[in-house]
This record gives sequence, structure tokens and C-alpha cells, in this order.
Amino acid sequence: MEKLLPQVYIVGAGPGDPDLITVKGLRILQNADVVIYTDSLVNDELIARARPDAEVLKSAGMALDEMVAIMVDRVQAGKSVARVHTGDPSVYGAILEQMVLLKQAKVAFTIIPGVSSVFAAAAALQAELTVPELTQTLILTRAEGRTPVPEREKLADLASHHATIALYLSATLTKKVVNELLSAGWSEDTPVAVVQRASWPDEKIVRTTLKSLDADMAANGIRNHAMILAGWALDPTLHDTSEHRSKLYDKEFTHRFRKGVKQS
Repeated sequence: MEKLLPQVYIVGAGPGDPDLITVKGLRILQNADVVIYTDSLVNDELIARARPDAEVLKSAGMALDEMVAIMVDRVQAGKSVARVHTGDPSVYGAILEQMVLLKQAKVAFTIIPGVSSVFAAAAALQAELTVPELTQTLILTRAEGRTPVPEREKLADLASHHATIALYLSATLTKKVVNELLSAGWSEDTPVAVVQRASWPDEKIVRTTLKSLDADMAANGIRNHAMILAGWALDPTLHDTSEHRSKLYDKEFTHRFRKGVKQS
């Protein structure tokens, strides 16, 4: 058994599939003295890989101060703590508030990145989100609900770039999403794909258009745990065309590792 330092390890567990945690994240989970995990989101099959003698605590019912107090107490007792988050902790992970309190308590911490649900959703859709000549930009954001967004980050303003948009935490706000994208000049037939519980056994995929998004979400009963991806990079007909090829593998394109050959 590897002996970990007495500190907090903030570990990204990935989107759901227990095999989508990083090698480093799994190593920490398997060796930590204490495991605190978001039980409403993290797969129990993954947490079952913790040490048999580890103290395992669920955080969904805890308030911030209570959770951090436990982490501080265990580290000060010389124990290592794996704080396991869903996806990647840097995206809507609410880790800043934890880090602030840990620093105030002079408790060290390390962040281990994870696979975000946006990339699990793209994999499920077999989609490339940055397609040459269509878009080279991916915007990660959320629709404004109970949690406000900064004035300069309103969805309609972000959508004015006409890049691929990935919407977290927005499954109950589809009417707002549709209205804001339309107000930014998006066409009603813009491809949209929704992936609920990406990488879980009960994963559900809905392909639709901007015009039909709200109705199709309702028809499929999707109201949570869903990633919404919108933009022409989600067009399923892209699999049937040889257009939009990157320069990387173009035989005429010269780069550091290959000299291009001009056609005669």
C-alpha cells in the first residue's frame, strides 16, 4: 500500500463510468485513509475501489463548513483525504470555496484533473467539437437560472460567436436556451444533441434541432444530469462527407514531422 501525504487530494472522478478516472486519481482513491465523495453524482462502483479500511463519507447532505471541518480534522490527525468530485473539479466543481477554507486552516491540498462530462458526451455522440471551416472554438457555459452569470457572459452574447456551445446545468432551462440562441442569429435548424448521464449504463442520447429542443427534452423526460451541445459541429451528416478536413494529415501540408508533397 502506498503511503500518501497527510493532505487533501481533490480528485476528478470522471463523468460516471468508473474506468474513466485517471490512473493517478484511482491510485489516490485506492490508498487514501479517508474518502469523501459526492454521492449524488459519483458512481458507487468507483468508490468501492477504496481501501477496505478507509473511512468513506458521503457529502451530498453536508454543508460546506461541515465537510471542510471533517477534511481539516482528518489531515491534522495525520491522515490522507481523497475528496472525490464528479467530472473535472475545475468546471462547476465548487472547489474554490473549499480551497479558501483549507488554506485558512493551513491544510495542504492537491488537485487531480478528471474527464469532464462534455468530453464524455462528445465521445458518446462520436462528435468532433472543433471542425475545420465550421468552428474552431468551444464555449463551455450554462444558462442563467438561480445562479446568475456575469453581465458580459449572457448566453445570447456568447452565442453571437456561432461557435460550438456546451451547456452544463441547463436541462431545465431549454426555453431560455432556445430564445437566447435564436436572438443571437442562430437558425432554427441548428443541430443540437443532448446526452443524459454520459458514460453511465443508462445513458440517453437525443439528437434534435434548436427549434425542437424543448419539446424533445420534455418528450424524453430529461430534466437533469444532461449535457446540451449545440452548433453545426453536431450535424450527424458530417460523418458522410469528406469535406472539412484538417491540415494536420493533408499530404500537401508541411509541418515539423512531415514534409508535404505537392500534387503535380
